[in-house]
Amino acid sequence: MPDLAAYLAQSAPPPNLAPKIPTARHFPVLFLSDLHLGSRACKDDALLRFLQTHTADLIYLVGDIIDTWTATAAQWTATQYAIVELLLDRAQNGVRLVYTPGNHDALFRKYCGQRVANIEIVPHIIHQAADGMRYLVIHGDTCDVFEARFPRLAKVGAKVEHLFRRLGDQVNNLRRQFGRTEWQIVDVMMKVANDLIRGLDDFDKRLVELARSHGVDGIICGHFHKPALHSDHGLAYANCGDWVENNTALAETASGRLLLLDGAGRKQDSKASQPRLRIGATARGV
Repeated sequence: MPDLAAYLAQSAPPPNLAPKIPTARHFPVLFLSDLHLGSRACKDDALLRFLQTHTADLIYLVGDIIDTWTATAAQWTATQYAIVELLLDRAQNGVRLVYTPGNHDALFRKYCGQRVANIEIVPHIIHQAADGMRYLVIHGDTCDVFEARFPRLAKVGAKVEHLFRRLGDQVNNLRRQFGRTEWQIVDVMMKVANDLIRGLDDFDKRLVELARSHGVDGIICGHFHKPALHSDHGLAYANCGDWVENNTALAETASGRLLLLDGAGRKQDSKASQPRLRIGATARGV
């Protein structure tokens, strides 16, 4: 098994891509989770555009960055290599990167407590925002009841999704040859299924309780592919979302306010929260 730096930088550098887009926005802190690099599900074009137009002094990678459950060499696109290269370059040039592995990249948890390629790897971390608020930053799979009870079924589900997406890619290749628009039915099916499962689960309550047990003001997590920003359960709950279905990330402003960034420009609800928690509304199309 190669070390983490070798795994992240596997294969030759990608071919030259289009010139980098000038930076549009800078935040003190960015939080990204569930990139699922190496999988067919990763929306790598949107993710690369986001990273090219958003910089930060501190970037938290909140788990499932590399999808080791389904990743194969054939699925690593030039764009995904460019994303890894960009993150490694920032880590080498003064940006602090903190990585909390998730369930799909759990093999990297053995590196927790180490610094690899200038990236800090930790199981979880307490982040103090500029306004003094303290957040537990953790992937969140430890609060997934379904995966805890049926771990093998969760992996089987990931394999089934991979097969569906492979079929969808093949169909879209044919459709493009005949000048047809791409087939989106696989994305729709996966989102409907996942939303149904999430709708039956109170995972955000369990995550808030986990934050409460750590004596902090809130939690910043990922895992459930459901971007959210609220304080419905008494503490701040912030879910980064993902780059498979939603194309979202979290950012902290200079004042310590949290924003949910919608990289796809879709309308997205963000419930109002207690003023003292300083949680902002969704910033669309950024």
